[in-house]
Amino acid sequence: MPPRLKLRDIAFFERPVHFARPFRFGAVTINATPQLFVRVEIELEGKTTNKGAAVGASAELLVPKWFDKRTELSLAQTVDDLRRSLQIARGLYLARTGFLTAFDLHAACIGSQVATCAKKNIPALAAAYGPAEIDKAILDALLRGVEANFFDGMVGNIAGIDARLSPDLKDADLTTFLSGRKPLPRVAVRHTVGLEDAVEGEGGIAEAGANYFKLKLSGNPAADAARLVRIGKELDTLRREYKVTLDANEQYADLAALQALTDRLDREPALRSIASRLLYIEQPMPRDVTRQSPLGSLAARGFIIDEADDSYDAFPAARALGYHGISSKSCKGLYKSIVNATRAAKWSAAGEKFFVTGEDLTCQAGLAVQQDLALGAFLGVTHAERNGHHYVDGFGDAPAAEAAAFATAHPDLYAGNGQGIRLNIHNGDLLTGSLHTAGFATAVHPDWSALRALEQPKSLQEHLA
Repeated sequence: MPPRLKLRDIAFFERPVHFARPFRFGAVTINATPQLFVRVEIELEGKTTNKGAAVGASAELLVPKWFDKRTELSLAQTVDDLRRSLQIARGLYLARTGFLTAFDLHAACIGSQVATCAKKNIPALAAAYGPAEIDKAILDALLRGVEANFFDGMVGNIAGIDARLSPDLKDADLTTFLSGRKPLPRVAVRHTVGLEDAVEGEGGIAEAGANYFKLKLSGNPAADAARLVRIGKELDTLRREYKVTLDANEQYADLAALQALTDRLDREPALRSIASRLLYIEQPMPRDVTRQSPLGSLAARGFIIDEADDSYDAFPAARALGYHGISSKSCKGLYKSIVNATRAAKWSAAGEKFFVTGEDLTCQAGLAVQQDLALGAFLGVTHAERNGHHYVDGFGDAPAAEAAAFATAHPDLYAGNGQGIRLNIHNGDLLTGSLHTAGFATAVHPDWSALRALEQPKSLQEHLA
């Protein structure tokens, strides 16, 4: 039986993060945004008060205009809605006063979370952010409390994951999937090329040291095709094999616009380099359009959903529309990622290929990148978008002592370059060896004293003032 726990406390903190270069995706450009930190304290059932207590942590950027892209909202308003999502989730989780498994807590709260947020005009994707971050911290505390690492703990289903939220699966499907996992010792970096990033020259893509590239699209087929030609020419100078993915972040208005892009990929000789190395296209259309638009013949190229992944039934619904893949992002929920990976494995056993990908909403060095990397390595994701180290200089605004503590505890993941500590990429890959430590992929926690309390969300009137 998985261990049961009782929540004692959930606390939220944040830290400003300033970007080294602008990150433009979709219709938004980010130069700075806060990073969230979650600290939970739990009590393990059947242990004495002192020995049964454990503290866990998680972290994630509070990213504007990704969880909610509605044009009438400002960047700050969408960040405040993520803060509201966290506060609502905290109340729901702490209201569960008995001993439960980690997944019991998640399953008991996620429905009420989405419903409560909907009443406050917070969409489902943003609603899931609060539980996602709390769940990671709870799992960290649980693993620390029983002195287990993430990989061994999840193989044994330490969280008690079952099929109550995914009735298309059986409990045995999840148990079989988890018990058969063999975590990857290394995961290839897929380098993000944002819409304002340099292509050629200094700071260009040839300097990334990667073999996989994620290329952002604007939603304009002609402009995107011209930019892909430039990128293809530059990538060809690497003189090595490379692969690419494309991500439109919901910017293609409809199937007709998407067809115009794929026609160019199929027919234009100048796009042959990119087209021949293209693995899949990510979330081309707005999430509401996606749900109403079967891909038809376009499905043969390989598409995945990302922003449209806002519920436990999103992947089966997308499969019915012709999609073959779905992104794993720990900011959308680690349990949903595991459920979707179980589905992909089960569906693929029938012969047609379904898959889960590793995507990154600028996971920062430290807790965020380590926990998301561990999740992907556990699921068998061989390459993952890693862009936090590109858009933020190392550990960013974190104290030097905190960065040094992470580098000491995880020397395969970080290295000093004379100007600070940064993610250490080994021939295009990240190593996962040091993530095999008690807790959720981290031997250390941030310096809590160097963080400020999570800001209180402003009202609409305050935003307009």
